[in-house]
Amino acid sequence: MKKILMTMLAVAALLMSGCAGKKPMYEYAGYSESFYNLKQNGDAQATERWKTTLEESIELSNAQAIRIPPGVNANLGYLYLKINSTDKAIFYFEAEKKLYPESTVFMEKLIKKAELMKESKGNS
Repeated sequence: MKKILMTMLAVAALLMSGCAGKKPMYEYAGYSESFYNLKQNGDAQATERWKTTLEESIELSNAQAIRIPPGVNANLGYLYLKINSTDKAIFYFEAEKKLYPESTVFMEKLIKKAELMKESKGNS
């Protein structure tokens, strides 16, 4: 009887310890809420809040040594592209492409668009 009880306690301890230290796969840092707010309001304040959330997601992911969620770098790059900050946009598009190679075709198109914007801005 003692052997069965000890075995059951050992198995229970193993099962409980297996779940305790598991890291999350991604850190979204309020992504859904801020994106929803952006879509509802669409104002500059909501856009800034979403940008801050994306940056926090990247910072928290790096601090926890976990992978940055898919699309976070791309979305941040797109926000920078919208305000004509082409160098930052390209930086984040390249980061997305490096982390998620399946996004290469789309990121290359956005990088090309950013480079064209940069050239036309330089020629003005």
